[in-house]
Amino acid sequence: MTKVHERFLKYVTFDTESDPDSESCPSTAKQLNLANYLVDEMKSIGIENVELDQNGYVYGQIKGNSAGPKLAFIAHMDTSPDMSGADIKAKIVKNYDGGEIVLNESLAIKMSPKEFEHLEKYIGNDLIVTDGTTLLGADNKAGIAEILTMAEYLITHPEVKHSDIKIAFTPDEEVGRGANLFDLEKLDADFGYTVDGGELGEVEYENFNAATAKIKIHGTNIHPGSAKGKMKNAILIGMELNSMLPTFDNPAFTEAYEGFNHLNDINGSVEETSMLYIIRDHDMEKFEAKKEIFRNIETFLNLKYGAGTVVVDLIDSYFNMKEKILPYFHLIENAMQAMRNLEIEPIVVPVRGGTDGARLSYMGLPCPNVCTGGHNFHGKFEYIPVQSMEKTVDILVEIAKLYVEK
Repeated sequence: MTKVHERFLKYVTFDTESDPDSESCPSTAKQLNLANYLVDEMKSIGIENVELDQNGYVYGQIKGNSAGPKLAFIAHMDTSPDMSGADIKAKIVKNYDGGEIVLNESLAIKMSPKEFEHLEKYIGNDLIVTDGTTLLGADNKAGIAEILTMAEYLITHPEVKHSDIKIAFTPDEEVGRGANLFDLEKLDADFGYTVDGGELGEVEYENFNAATAKIKIHGTNIHPGSAKGKMKNAILIGMELNSMLPTFDNPAFTEAYEGFNHLNDINGSVEETSMLYIIRDHDMEKFEAKKEIFRNIETFLNLKYGAGTVVVDLIDSYFNMKEKILPYFHLIENAMQAMRNLEIEPIVVPVRGGTDGARLSYMGLPCPNVCTGGHNFHGKFEYIPVQSMEKTVDILVEIAKLYVEK
């Protein structure tokens, strides 16, 4: 059987960064390179009905040997555009000693438990890290590796009782479109789990309500020598707009259930400036209030600088899955029980982000999220312990066993 970390190290050699500005699906053609590789691998280990559809979604199944609901395990293939996912040079720090990890000596990039205290939990573990120039891709290639290692285990151990297991890998989750063209009829599952969480033991059934604010500011560029009464500087108006947002509704000041507005991107000139914010809150009422602030700022600035100066386009991305999961709370109870059976303490936390499972839950497939074992996603300090990946595979196998009808 292929080891889970070996699968993962292979997958991260594929650059699968998604593109929020692309309108195609998948948003980047390079995601299909990994998709095609996964199709071949899935067939080789005996997964049935393997298919890559025209939109870049991969499906497959393992026929059950016992009665029970049809259970899906889902992960996404793309990596975040927040940092490059090309030419990832992953390495393993064996038997981590609890000290500082030098990621890149020539660039003086180091990772220390002084900044990332959770490293202290993994003394004696083998940590997969980056070379400090890219993200790692554990979000969510670790989930893919764990699902396929679980699948291979079930296929090679027919004595383990389980119902029909469905598998799906999606493109473009990181740009909020992972479930847009998901074919639930093709998947044919009763319940699902996304394997897209963080620390070992995490179980998540609450996530942010999410929206994007795409802002265009139209200025007027005049030679500064003769600009009085004529110039309208779109960059300065953008700075003014940002200053009007609540100071502490910023991810650097929030945690747990606290929402935020995050300026993710700004580009421009005096003539035209664009800004991209992501808006997040677990509470729907507070979420709507955050969006209303953007509308009010748009109105005010257009009164001040002229109609059409500021255009705010608010686009909802996904909503809190909690209300869709609560009627099927056995999904959470079984995940927690699986962990306890393995002497892993469950950690029930709200997702400070989103998963395909949130969208899928609203589409009719109740689908909470479980851990992959990774930390510090979307950046150069991303890492994942090999042992956490191995234990996550055990958790997935145990979850599958719990859905067999007694």
